[in-house]
Amino acid sequence: MEARMKSAGNPDLTTAIQHLHKAIHAGGVDPRLLALVHLRASQINGCSPCVFAGVDAAKKAGETEERLHNVVAWRETPFFTDEERAALELTEAATRIQDGAAGVTDEIWDAVADHFTEEQLSAIILEIATTNFFNRINRTTREQAGKTW
Repeated sequence: MEARMKSAGNPDLTTAIQHLHKAIHAGGVDPRLLALVHLRASQINGCSPCVFAGVDAAKKAGETEERLHNVVAWRETPFFTDEERAALELTEAATRIQDGAAGVTDEIWDAVADHFTEEQLSAIILEIATTNFFNRINRTTREQAGKTW
């Protein structure tokens, strides 16, 4: 598979992305958790460049190989805290909003709201939305894995 475009080429887009990331990281959420959220949404969407970049960012934030290898099966492993599980559940529900999907139920929302402040929830939700945004762009343009931006 070959990429369809060489670059976005728009400096305003780069500035907007930088502002999004600044807002996300100002929300008081552990960068390792944000990386797990990014990784899980990217796995669901089959976005290889975002999976690649997400693993790289998670490692730089101090995440372990064991946990990274098990994000895809987080429900069946003992490696994640209740807080992380709630965030991963929210990530999956918000990412899988295809026709007929339940989306973020009250049960999912209540579980995640028990672990995070509104400011932290805003950051997690923005991370999920931004990741899904990039996943769709990368899938459309056939961006290739190997970049960490």
